[in-house]
Amino acid sequence: QVQLVESGGGLAQAGGSLRLSCAASGITFSINAINWYRQAPGKQRELVAGIAATGSTHYADSVKGRFTISRDNAKKTAYLQMNSLQPEDTAVYYCNAVYRARSSWGQGTQVTVSS
Repeated sequence: QVQLVESGGGLAQAGGSLRLSCAASGITFSINAINWYRQAPGKQRELVAGIAATGSTHYADSVKGRFTISRDNAKKTAYLQMNSLQPEDTAVYYCNAVYRARSSWGQGTQVTVSS
């Protein structure tokens, strides 16, 4: 049974930082691409950042230079380091693991940035 558990969300002030973690079980973590998505109230879920099994990364334009995605295959955990947070980063952040046709999601963690 695939399980993705996000943690590290919370309240931050504008300009502050948070580090999200995504702990995986039930999958061969190293062969999965890992993505972070977010969904703000009244908005569609959007891709924030992704890291392939090879380690290559990509980011939404809105977070480039501020967010960093990484992975530790030995710990079966992915991370999203978020710096220079802005109120518009407020959303529920979801971890997503993808391998071929299988896509798995975590339950999400709330990030709230106050101005």
